[in-house]
Amino acid sequence: MSLPRRFAAKIVGQAIALFARFITAVRADWRGIEPVNKQRVYFANHVSNADMPMIWSCMPPSIRRDVRPVAAADYWLKNKLRAFVGPEVFNCVLVDRRPEARDENNDPMQNILDALDDGSSLIIFPEGNRNMTTDPLLPFKSGLFNMGKARPDVDLVPTWIANVTEIMPKGEVIPLPLICTVTFGTPIHVDDDETKDAFLERASNALVSLAPRQEDRL
Repeated sequence: MSLPRRFAAKIVGQAIALFARFITAVRADWRGIEPVNKQRVYFANHVSNADMPMIWSCMPPSIRRDVRPVAAADYWLKNKLRAFVGPEVFNCVLVDRRPEARDENNDPMQNILDALDDGSSLIIFPEGNRNMTTDPLLPFKSGLFNMGKARPDVDLVPTWIANVTEIMPKGEVIPLPLICTVTFGTPIHVDDDETKDAFLERASNALVSLAPRQEDRL
């Protein structure tokens, strides 16, 4: 990236963070960990395209600069604006969701592991797609388990985003000024003898346990 584009990306990133805080007063609740610059995989619920910017924006700059969201290439490369914001502002790890496009030179999991090996922390959405149902979460894909097995020393941090669907209802382009809370829970790891299904159920339960109770919303 050229120096002018790097500068532009930094300015746009700061503007996005300020806008998110101004509109939503996004608040971080570090419930299970401290906000320190340690390598982690933050895995979150996914209900809106605003999810990733909300998590990213509420992190301290010292953490944010080393965090790379894992995101769909078909979404972020759809037009020139997204192709600038996704890869250059957020420094996304782009993955191709099309199975037919994957080969030894385009392996999504290897791209993710390479980012971890470079020292980056990650933001991922293990449901794979936005949850448009009334269930708290969709079934998790296997990626989180594969990361935990391949890099067992990296903390896997459940991260619950609350109120995003109220802030940005489906079909709306102007966000509503409501408070968004991002809750960071206690890190988990894959146990040595733990099966994929058992771990994914445990990870899902750890994430749902951070959701605000109905009485907390009143």
